[in-house]
Amino acid sequence: MRVAHQPRGASAEPTVAGEQNKMIGYTMVGTSDLAKARAFYSPVFAEMGVEEVFSDAQVVSWGNPADETAPRFFACLPFDGAPAGAGNGAMTAFLVAEPARIDRLYRIAMAGGGSDEGPPGLRPHYSAGFYAAYVRDPDGNKIAFVCYDAAAGAAPSEASQSH
Repeated sequence: MRVAHQPRGASAEPTVAGEQNKMIGYTMVGTSDLAKARAFYSPVFAEMGVEEVFSDAQVVSWGNPADETAPRFFACLPFDGAPAGAGNGAMTAFLVAEPARIDRLYRIAMAGGGSDEGPPGLRPHYSAGFYAAYVRDPDGNKIAFVCYDAAAGAAPSEASQSH
């Protein structure tokens, strides 16, 4: 999972609010129970140093309150009133600096009602330093915690070949 180099002719000029090549504005997952979603995500994001920045009767979001242009994560009751459902193949991966924090995030997610989709470990079939854990939130939405440059000493997980 190496990032490709900038295509020839692509502009290196800042694009949005002084940021260069920012791609993600926000990620949103549906929930059938906003309080349960908040109870699941708040401790996960607290471990990542991310704060709740907005909530109302329809939605709760987390991000950097000092930077409105930074990517945000939302959990919301579907605006069309239909039941919430996890997208097949849809996933948000949160970039984490070190494997030990991924291990903690995985434990926090499991304690918060999440379900396992792949325990923490190296995934050398993606790249030599790719370390990740995969979970589903209580509504079935799939999230991941990933580190691209994990130390060589990190142990592969038993399920690491499946994700």
